[in-house]
Amino acid sequence: MTQWERLQQLDTVYSQRAFDLYNRDEFPMEVRHYLAHWIEGQDWERASRDSSRAAFLFQVLLENLDNQFSRFAQEKDSFLLQRNFRRYKQNFQKYQEEPYTLATIINWFLVKEREILNDAELAQQVQALQVQPAAMELESQRQVEKSLKDLKTKVEVMEHSIRCLEEQQDEFDFKYQTHLMDSCTEEEKKMQVEGLQKMLNALDKCRRNFLSDISAMLDAADVLRSALIDEELVDWKWRQQKSCIGAPDDTSLEHLEKWFTQIIECMFQLQKFLQKLDELVGKMTYDNDPILVRKPPLKSRVDTLLTHLIKSSFVVETQPSMPQGRGPLVLRTNVQFSVKVRLLYKVSELNHVMKVTVSVNKFRKFNVLGTLSKALNMAESMNGGMVADFRHLVSPSSVSLNLSLSVTEELHRITFQTQFDYQGLSVPLETSSLPVVVVSNSSQQQSAWASVLWFNMLCSDSKNVKFFETSPAATWPQFGEMLSWQFLSCGKRGLDNDQLETLAIKLFGKQQSYDSCKISWTKFSKENLPDTNFTLWVWLDGILTLVKLYLSDLWSDGSIMGFVSKGKERLLLKKKQNGTFLLRFSESIKDGGITFSWVQYANDGTPSVQTVKPFTSTDLKQIALPDILCDFWIMVAENIPVNPLCYLYPNTPKDQAFGKYYSEKTGDPPSFSDAGDDDFLLQMVEKSPMLSSSTTDDDMRNSILDSDSECTVPDAFSPTAPHTSPSCLQHNFSESPLDIFADAHSPDIDVNVTLHEFINSPNILNGINLRMLPKSDDFPFDSGLIQDLGYPNIPLTP
Repeated sequence: MTQWERLQQLDTVYSQRAFDLYNRDEFPMEVRHYLAHWIEGQDWERASRDSSRAAFLFQVLLENLDNQFSRFAQEKDSFLLQRNFRRYKQNFQKYQEEPYTLATIINWFLVKEREILNDAELAQQVQALQVQPAAMELESQRQVEKSLKDLKTKVEVMEHSIRCLEEQQDEFDFKYQTHLMDSCTEEEKKMQVEGLQKMLNALDKCRRNFLSDISAMLDAADVLRSALIDEELVDWKWRQQKSCIGAPDDTSLEHLEKWFTQIIECMFQLQKFLQKLDELVGKMTYDNDPILVRKPPLKSRVDTLLTHLIKSSFVVETQPSMPQGRGPLVLRTNVQFSVKVRLLYKVSELNHVMKVTVSVNKFRKFNVLGTLSKALNMAESMNGGMVADFRHLVSPSSVSLNLSLSVTEELHRITFQTQFDYQGLSVPLETSSLPVVVVSNSSQQQSAWASVLWFNMLCSDSKNVKFFETSPAATWPQFGEMLSWQFLSCGKRGLDNDQLETLAIKLFGKQQSYDSCKISWTKFSKENLPDTNFTLWVWLDGILTLVKLYLSDLWSDGSIMGFVSKGKERLLLKKKQNGTFLLRFSESIKDGGITFSWVQYANDGTPSVQTVKPFTSTDLKQIALPDILCDFWIMVAENIPVNPLCYLYPNTPKDQAFGKYYSEKTGDPPSFSDAGDDDFLLQMVEKSPMLSSSTTDDDMRNSILDSDSECTVPDAFSPTAPHTSPSCLQHNFSESPLDIFADAHSPDIDVNVTLHEFINSPNILNGINLRMLPKSDDFPFDSGLIQDLGYPNIPLTP
């Protein structure tokens, strides 16, 4: 299979990359397709360095183009291909003097193809690795299930063995007592003693075998204990820790609860067997009785195993969180929070028996207000597990004791204690939450969540409350995965490789590999980004909030490219058809902004990329982004409204991509009333942004649609512009809005006015000469005009 054929079999993402690669004039895709075998059979890398070899391949290429042209000439439906190949040959003629340049170009394309194939193969390997842990996890679960099944089977066998042992001992005891009371000859007594000795030897052997079986069971149980506590429980705690910061991991305790319950029940059964041996010894013992020697260490082993299992079975099922908080583990003083603990040993006899108390560590003194004690019970659990669900208020009683850390870097642990008393075993139990950050006002929640993210991304030791005194740096793979989880939580879709690479380049510059790159806690949350007054986390968090509140559906379905540099944005769009646009996040807005850019072609075929001023949460509260895209109009010659947005990158029709999100009243082009030559004209459909190219001069239009600037809405209108139809302009009305536009000819006036603010201004009618309003059936005027028509055509007199 040729390299070209392999490219055509790739998934959509990678086949699109190949399509984009050949969406340029240097080396046409059709030539690559029809001459694939010959092209891949040549050493273009050598030809790029060897002029004579390049000249030879150049001549052969032209001959192959002629041959392919002749084939098309014989086919009825290949007229366009025939025409194209004639043009391709003419274009290649420019390399007649420097054929090695063409060889270099062809070699470059082949190298890029191999890169795409390698990336696709790597993605498949990553996917296989992602599946492999799940398969390994299932295998470990099957192994635990098998070990537990074997353990339970052995317990059942031993239950039968202990009954047989008891019966055997009772039989020996009966015959021995009979022997003592029987009056018989010496010969008969001798024979009875020999028979009793054989019975005693058999009983001794059974006792020793039974003790050996208990020892072997304890060995198996210890292996199983290690698997449960050191592996499965540790894995669950790590999954829970990651899930607190957005990882889509399974945190169900169903399996662990079943396993802990089963193994603890088996240990209590062994404990009963040992107690039964005490009873048997109480009835009968003898010299060198193995029970007297071997039973005490076995009992100690059973108690140790039980104690370890029961202590480990007391866990925090749901980490502390506020009902409407930023996320788990961020608490605010005087605000209710909840936390749930569970005992993984499920036993009905302990329902409402074990009282759990709660306290907060003394790193910074807090009083926990509310019910400080609650019983583990089965009523508060969906599956009848032993849980206690706490809901408390946290209130500070003193200032911070650690002056080297900020409040949002101080970590605290909520500790739970109870006493386990059951079947003669008494064990004190204690467990703690993951470290929480306690803040006193909502403005600290952003920084507090950053601390929670950093700790749970890097530290698996939940007791390390001094983590931020010497906080380690995060590797890019760790950091990128954590960021992807945040977008997955907010918008049901994580970051893809291209988005992650864009962020990596922003942080580290262009690198061959980012695996060894590291980002420090300071760079993440304390140092401002270059040329801004906000940190990396503040910028990312603003975008996450924007996605969560206003863009979750668009982000989830992949409509938002999101993270893409301006340079790459232009490179992508300039290879697409007229009207192709993409959505990306602003890099200059602190609280999150989203903008769109589109490509348009001049009459001579020259592409240019236009960008609008980013929309923030303030804008998106008023009108949804799909409606903005639907109702975005620019004015061309003769005041004809045109929506320049046609295809969502790479080639999806706009209405197909966003139609399901449109509100009912969208998509109608604006209409206009007649206005005098000296009138300013304002027009808007609903709240759609609109830019007029026919009513502005070239300087103003260039400032509005500037392909080299992200923020394309001008700060002020050109003083020479005779008419304006502004879009997405911002201004706070301190005077009559008509005065603002009337003075627009002055270069000292800033007319950066948001259109909907202008329309909604209480002073909108100030200064309007009502006699200038046209009177017609199409424009009736009454006192309710503004309210009835929403956004009417209003001719203004300067």
